[in-house]
Parts: sequence; C-alpha cells; structure tokens
Amino acid sequence: MSKTIQMPALSPTMEEGTLAKWLVKEGDTVSSGDLLAEIETDKATMEFEAVDEGVVAKILVAEGSEGVKVGTVIAIIAEEGEDVSQAAAGNAAPKAAPAERAAPQAQPVAAQAPAPAPKAEPAQAGAGKDRVKASPLARRLAEAKGLDLAGLTGTGPNGRIVKADLEGAAPAAKTPAPASVAAPAAASVTAPAAAQDFGIPHEVIKLSGMRKTIARRLTESKQQVPHIYLTVDVQLDKLLKLRGELNAGLASRGVKLSVNDLLIKALGVALIQVPECNVQFAGDQMLQFQRADISVAVSIPGGLITPIVTEADSKGVAAISTAMKDLASRAKDGKLKPEEYQGGTASLSNMGMFGIKQFEAVINPPQGMILAIGAGEKRPFVIDDSLQIATVMSATGSFDHRAIDGADGARLMQVFKELVENPIGMLA
Repeated sequence: MSKTIQMPALSPTMEEGTLAKWLVKEGDTVSSGDLLAEIETDKATMEFEAVDEGVVAKILVAEGSEGVKVGTVIAIIAEEGEDVSQAAAGNAAPKAAPAERAAPQAQPVAAQAPAPAPKAEPAQAGAGKDRVKASPLARRLAEAKGLDLAGLTGTGPNGRIVKADLEGAAPAAKTPAPASVAAPAAASVTAPAAAQDFGIPHEVIKLSGMRKTIARRLTESKQQVPHIYLTVDVQLDKLLKLRGELNAGLASRGVKLSVNDLLIKALGVALIQVPECNVQFAGDQMLQFQRADISVAVSIPGGLITPIVTEADSKGVAAISTAMKDLASRAKDGKLKPEEYQGGTASLSNMGMFGIKQFEAVINPPQGMILAIGAGEKRPFVIDDSLQIATVMSATGSFDHRAIDGADGARLMQVFKELVENPIGMLA
C-alpha cells in the first residue's frame, strides 16, 4: 500500500516552511534514512529523511514552494511491487476528511430597520426657548449676536425679554467642539519603509524564511526588551599563554583550542557565579537556570544561527572545543537538530576575527543577556602602576533590564574579566 509523505514539523514552533529542494525524483527508489528534500524553516535549512522504503511515485509539491503548511502531503511513496502509476493516481490529492453532519441551515431573517431617529431641532440662541419669554425681535438679535437668552432678565411685560435687554449683554462662551478622535496609528508606523530605488540599477533579492525570522525577532527584541549595555576591557595575555600550553598538551588528541572556546567557558562559569544574570524574563515571573547553556552565534549562508554548547560551566575546554567545531560545521551544512539551536540560557557573539573593536549585540529573546566580544589587540595598558603594552579586548554585555539590574550585570562582567585574566581559576 502506498504511503504519503507530509510536510514535517522540524521545530516545535514551525507551522509552515519552504520546500527548498528535492533530493530525489519520481521513480527513484529510497530506503529508510535516505535524504528526500531540503526544508527551509523559520530557523534554518534542514534535510528531511525518508522513514519508509519504496519508490517515489509522485511529487505533489514542487521545489521552491513557499508557505507549505505542516502536514500537507508533498509526495507519494509506493511500496515494493506496487504499481507506481496506480499509486500516484490514487493519491494525487490528499483525501478529504469525512464531512461533518451539516447543521440545519437557518432561514434568513430580514433585518429589522431601526426606527428613524427623531429630527433634531435646529439650535436656537437661548436654549430652552419654550421656557424663556422673549419677543421675536429679541430672539433674532440674540441669535445673530450669539447671546444666551436664558441668562438674561426681561424688562418687558410679564418679564418678557425685549430688544433693550440685549444691550450690553456678553455673548455666551462657545462650547468647544469635541476634538476629533485621532485615527489609530497606521500599521505602517512600525512597518519598514517602502523600497525606493530612485532609478539606481539594482537586484531584488527575495528574503529567505531565516532572514524574515531574524528581522522579526530582533525588531521585537529592540522594541520590547529594555537593553542595558556594560563594557569592560580585558587583558588577554595570560589566557593566550594558557591556550598555547593546553594546545601543546592536546595536540596528540587532535584538539586545538580557540580563544572563543575559552571565552565560552569563562561566560558559563561567570553565569553560575552570578546566577542573577542566568535568568529569563517571563511576564509575572522569572526563570533562574541552574546550568549555563551558551548559544554561540555562527554566520551561515543567508543568515545567522546559534548552536548551543550545553553545560558550558561544567564541561572541559577540550569538550567545548570539540562540540563547537562539530556544531559550527553542521550549522553551515544545515544539519543541526532543533534541540541543538533552540534554547540556551545566554548567548555569545564574537566579531573579533573581523577586527571589530567593540559592539553592542541585540539580545536573543527569550534569553536575558548576550556577550559581545571584540578583537584582541596590542594596546597601552597600565600594569602594576606602569604603562606597558598588553593584548586587550573589549567585551560588552547586553542585559534585559526587566530581569537583570545594572549592578548584577556589572558583577557578571567583573567576574568574566577576572576569569579571563586569571584563567587557571575557571579550569579548576
């Protein structure tokens, strides 16, 4: 019996995706574990494996199709010995679910016309004209001058207001017209400005699902998360010396530590020592984590992804290095599993390899902080009360001020600086 292949949910939040590329064609024989297609989610482009074996009888969704809902039938697999053409014809479209019993159709009811509203009397000068006694001439003059007859005292027969009573009377203060209610701000207030090429030659580049997600999430982060930035200058010479010694000892195991590996370790240990920063804001409560899982920003074609080094606080630096190399390699190949890039308690972004001296990173919600690492460079630096040359880098922490106070963020940066400048302590 033929089997349907449905659009998979490759992450807990995935509702639809782009079928970026088919890796098989109709008539191909596939086995369990064979790669069928590349699916682009809101996070990454991932490969989709076959679960059953058989022959690809029919491809129902063309590659490049966007907005394919999770659960949509995208292909038909015929079992061994089954007629491929019959399998394709019999499953050319997803079977409709049994129709629910139709509810009795309500008879249309003519809408009852609302009773006509009584016509409003034209406004007259002198409200309550039925109660105020005034001559016709006095009424006309009062209306022309904007006088309120109700506030005047008549000197005519039976208290009737006459022309003479209008002399010297001040016009009634006009009631200000109700201010027009301002129209709600247009949705375009926060929407990106319309593109304007001004006649300049250009190429239109379609946004990938990942780029759309990056744009949406980081815009939300800057709009909704109050950022506070704290920067420290960190001396690297002891850390670089220790890295050289460790690499010499690890060479036989094929492990080569990077400076970033040691910084991941330092941030993990610092978060455990300052648990007030290892938190996540959650409305009317906070989550305080008991281990440090560090999301590390990795640039990949078309965007950015943050694979996670779990338990960075307790994991050895050799294990961190091995894990980071594996994660970064598979991230660039689009082979990360959702649990390998979703989560994390804090993030680290290093742009030092590009010569960037210092920058302020945007928090990756729902995390509470991200550490931005600048380039290590030779700078004049005061050591033991004397001016010397040292290798110094700037590190900037971005903190969610709803959850992390400035003083706690400062303590984290202080502990991170101490661990990097005296790295033996974080290896103990």
